[in-house]
Amino acid sequence: MNIELITPDRKVFAGEADRVKMPGIDGLFEVLNNHAPMIAALKAGEVKITSKEGVKLFNIIGGFAEILSNNVVILAEGVKA
Repeated sequence: MNIELITPDRKVFAGEADRVKMPGIDGLFEVLNNHAPMIAALKAGEVKITSKEGVKLFNIIGGFAEILSNNVVILAEGVKA
């Protein structure tokens, strides 16, 4: 599936992944291929993107995620270095 992690000032990540784990406001959740469509509010925490190349970790400040047709768009308020 295609993953995009975007902040107001830049695109932090764009690429293919097998799974992504995100910090939802009600707890961690994971999205796999062919996930049902949804929109989720995110709190500050770690986004873990797993692909064939390995694992990438990003600490977001909060935001929203949209999951639709094997596309995950994470709109984060910011990403901590």
